Amino acid sequence: MPYPHMLAPLDLGFTVLKNRVLMGSMHTGLEERGDWGRVAEYYAERARGGVGLIVTGGMAPNAEGGVFPGAAGLFTPRDIANHRSVTERVQAEGGKIAMQILHAGRYAYGPDCVAPSALKSPISPFKPRALDEAGIEKQIADIVTAATRAQEAGYDGVEVMGSEGYFINQFLCAATNQRTDHWGGSYADRMRLPVEIISRLRAAVGRDFIVIYRISLIDLIPGGQSFDEVVQLAQAIEAAGATILNTGIGWHEARVPTIATSVPRAGWAWVTRKLMGRVGIPLVTSNRINTPDVAETLLAGGAADMVSMARPFLADAEFVAKAAAGRATEIAPCIACNQACLDHTFQGKVSSCLVNPRACHETELRYTPTTAPRRVAVVGAGPAGLMAALVADQRGHDVTLFESDTQIGGQLNMARVIPGKEEFHGLVDWFNGQIARSRVALRLATRATAEDLQGFDEIILATGVMPRDPKIDGQDAPHVLNYIDVLRGKAPVGARALVVGAGGVGFDVAEFLTHAGPSAAEDLALWQREWGVTDPAQAPGGLAPQGPQPTLPARTVTLIQRKPGKPGKGLGKTTGWIHRAALALKQVQMLGGMDYLRISDQGLWVRRDGQEELLEADTIVLCTGQEPLRDLLDQLQAAGKTAHVIGGADKAAELDAKRAIDQGARLAAAL
Repeated sequence: MPYPHMLAPLDLGFTVLKNRVLMGSMHTGLEERGDWGRVAEYYAERARGGVGLIVTGGMAPNAEGGVFPGAAGLFTPRDIANHRSVTERVQAEGGKIAMQILHAGRYAYGPDCVAPSALKSPISPFKPRALDEAGIEKQIADIVTAATRAQEAGYDGVEVMGSEGYFINQFLCAATNQRTDHWGGSYADRMRLPVEIISRLRAAVGRDFIVIYRISLIDLIPGGQSFDEVVQLAQAIEAAGATILNTGIGWHEARVPTIATSVPRAGWAWVTRKLMGRVGIPLVTSNRINTPDVAETLLAGGAADMVSMARPFLADAEFVAKAAAGRATEIAPCIACNQACLDHTFQGKVSSCLVNPRACHETELRYTPTTAPRRVAVVGAGPAGLMAALVADQRGHDVTLFESDTQIGGQLNMARVIPGKEEFHGLVDWFNGQIARSRVALRLATRATAEDLQGFDEIILATGVMPRDPKIDGQDAPHVLNYIDVLRGKAPVGARALVVGAGGVGFDVAEFLTHAGPSAAEDLALWQREWGVTDPAQAPGGLAPQGPQPTLPARTVTLIQRKPGKPGKGLGKTTGWIHRAALALKQVQMLGGMDYLRISDQGLWVRRDGQEELLEADTIVLCTGQEPLRDLLDQLQAAGKTAHVIGGADKAAELDAKRAIDQGARLAAAL
């Protein structure tokens, strides 16, 4: 059997999980939309895909504990009936599902938020109200009530969110708990809240019900818990009646990345391994586990009893089933980009997945077999064209894919050379494999003409983008390069580089130019030094006393933009701060409000605050945006042919692979 440790059953005494894979909690925004058929199909598809245990997105135990006003929960008989429609669908597919109970505490985005102490979070505008004794009692009772309602709704268990800096975690840390009563002070008193919650919850739901406690093993904030305290809590939670301990990593306000693509794979499993053997209940390790091979290695090596994967189940609902069938290479890879999942969540949108646009849209985006097969030409094998070709082929159309380059991938091939974006290698490899397994006729090194496309019923142009001409006087000088030449290694870059344009491409190029030596995303010890992470047994919270120790940059880099304000404001909602912090560690100067005047041998002349100045540089790299590349459209129209235009050829803004892949999938689904 492939992956014998990952696919081994886990006996919990009163029930058996069919494998060691837990689908971690993700807030999708579906429950708040009220379309419960859609919610049920989303979870049922993952149950069909073979996951051992599903954990839902966080459900609020009361109004004050909701992550935002109107957050979903189980408050009424109608809520219970809606949730029962989900559990019945999952269980009909042979799955098990637990509901996460999430009290946000001071992270709740509303004026009624509550916390152990009246201390505002750095990531929220609202100062919480400090709870009195009666208020604490109410929160405990409401969490227990949420669990009994989940049981009534047919859930197999609940997960109590005790990590990531939410309500319970706020009680545990002295930095956020400044109480002087028996809910604060010593660690024994600070941990009283979670122990009381689990004890009362277990008494309320009985013995034969899964109770998961999500424990923060490393807080990554000043004043965080020591590892001895974490062990003390874990043992007390076990004694109080928990079935499983799930690993939580870092607070949301922590200035250390925990799940972004630049974090090494399984980069936090060592923390779970430290707790192994200290408790008798199963331990789950989590964060940046995205392949069966990584999961199997962790379990076989004794790092945990189970693995939690969340975003990989957005990328591919059939993750476990494909692994079990020996088809692991067919698993659509989670690249940990956060663009369509977490970024959507924090923007109030329904979550999805860059790699899999059907995620959370299962009832409306269907790849149904066609009843009228057509000859389809797709021009351009970047992300938009690849997805359009694959979906059209899956539906039964006769597809030919034209690509002028000698390889597929388009702009993905530039993304994957950026240090910290190595996961894009896996995405391109997956596309290569899918094309090879399909019936798509691939024509590489072929620049399609209007004449080539005459015999097709449908023409899809996914011809991508070209760099925008910034029209700066002197830009034709030999020391001025565009980002394509730099990322493809076609031209040398001097010791002082000036990157013009601070969008996503500019930030990537700055990262590329400052880098030397191994990538920290593939070297855990190096990554920990660069971000100042250490063993929580050595320093409470796991922050190294000496702070981040970045490697020296390969060259001096300055990053500038025309618009005023801080560069990088338009980057991803949940990852932009990481990119800015990473460049700051590499001593990159980031400047806004520049009017580009002219280029000289010495550098770029700009006007800032009404004053002309010279930004000296040996090499100037232009990252000044992109324009759609669609000359072929004019040729087709002149020949009397119509075409669908998708991806960068449709809209070039920021090389948006998420939008490109979504467009390709939706167009092909509608042909």
